[in-house]
Amino acid sequence: MMEYTHKPVLLEECLDGLNIRPGGVYLDGTLGRAGHSLEIVKRLAAGRLIAIDRDKAALDAAPARFGEYLDRVTLVQGSFGGLAGILASLNVDGVDGMLFDLGVSSPQLDDGSRGFSYLQDAPLDMRMDQSAPLTARDVVNGWSQEELKRVLWQYGEERYAGPIAAAIARVRENAPIETTGQLAELIRSAMPAKARREKQHPAKRSFQAIRIAVNDELGELERLLECALEALNPGGRLAIISFHSLEDRLVKTAYARWARGCTCPPDFPVCVCGKTPRVKLVGRRPITAGEEELKENPRARSAKLRLAERL
Repeated sequence: MMEYTHKPVLLEECLDGLNIRPGGVYLDGTLGRAGHSLEIVKRLAAGRLIAIDRDKAALDAAPARFGEYLDRVTLVQGSFGGLAGILASLNVDGVDGMLFDLGVSSPQLDDGSRGFSYLQDAPLDMRMDQSAPLTARDVVNGWSQEELKRVLWQYGEERYAGPIAAAIARVRENAPIETTGQLAELIRSAMPAKARREKQHPAKRSFQAIRIAVNDELGELERLLECALEALNPGGRLAIISFHSLEDRLVKTAYARWARGCTCPPDFPVCVCGKTPRVKLVGRRPITAGEEELKENPRARSAKLRLAERL
């Protein structure tokens, strides 16, 4: 088994932000390789950590990762969008802190057979939960050209979404597109020469977009934000790390709404809605990685951590 030593993104900032109490109940909704989870559980005594992941591989690897701390951990396979149902099934009324590190985990990228990487040839898959029905192959070969163009533009901010979608539609007329290598080369060939010379791999944005679509990542985040606040005990902290502008916008908007409280029009002389702030923001700006972390982990460059505390 590959040994993972990579430091999780914004680790110290997350641990400080969660304000961990030794006897508290905490939740990591994106277990992954347990980098954040292990450091949280080390700080617990009588407390408990609930660790959730869609990916069975992450849960299978977790006992070895937690080692002597495993007795303080409850492992759950599921999506964080189903947070309310998961906590109800565990008879947990509320938690004292929650962390969500959004996006694909490094082990998923490292395992070429999972189909997340454009650098390794593998069947088109990209499912975080390998029991889910929708695969990248289904999206690439089954979705309309217009829908593919929308996905590439909206989720990947790919400026050549139109030509790439047209090339995919043209190629699949003869035979299905089956592998990541085939798709990556198709994307590269659909782009102008100047775009192929950019530092970033030509397929990076498109692969990100298709992955987001396959796993309904924005839908999962929206469902999480609908129920996250109710899951927090008063004084509990919510920490969310995003890597994509669309994710960060959803988080920022939700935090601002919770912190504002009143929903009356600005020109009303007095509040008539009666709504009060439900959180206080821990810092007005998102926390980003420092130069030292960026040297060790380039993945952290686009990471933004936002913190809120329930009132």
